[in-house]
Amino acid sequence: MLNLILFGPPGSGKGTQAAHLVEKYKLLHISTGDMFRFELSSNTELGQLAKSYIDKGQLVPDSVTISMLRKRVEDNPGVAGIIFDGFPRTVAQAEALDQLLDDMGTSVSLLISLDVPDGEITERILLRGQTSGRSDDNDPEIIAKRIAVYKNETTPVFEYYTEAGRSTKIDGLGTIEEIFGRICKAIDTL
Repeated sequence: MLNLILFGPPGSGKGTQAAHLVEKYKLLHISTGDMFRFELSSNTELGQLAKSYIDKGQLVPDSVTISMLRKRVEDNPGVAGIIFDGFPRTVAQAEALDQLLDDMGTSVSLLISLDVPDGEITERILLRGQTSGRSDDNDPEIIAKRIAVYKNETTPVFEYYTEAGRSTKIDGLGTIEEIFGRICKAIDTL
């Protein structure tokens, strides 16, 4: 199986590239944000469990998130691989993901980090903010905080997979096709 973790700051083009990767490599795209919204809105057992933490103002434990991931993977047998988007965000989550995949007889193939300068990220998000309707896409100070949080959260995860020889940075500047070509080259050399 081809199992990818797609990293990049907000506005780096992860969603756009994930859609192309799904099409080319026939992968299952798992966005933890979408997964949580589905489980909560469908009032599933896992959704109710997550809601019990959220209602108390607590973070949903990694074990619940991993259970949701396991369910999503098990509900989609026969896929050629998975793109994990928005997960893992911590080394503990990376270790839990590794265990989940090991239980399935597979592993993370590659963590791909889209490398885009902060100034470019800010410009892209401000441009997106003209049509997204999201207030956090229109405030440069909030955008700077989102970039800082991304860097603080994900740097240790990138280093974790670097130590295992399974991470790469891809230049995130250029056309969608140029960036996609760089990503495919990294994947195809695995």
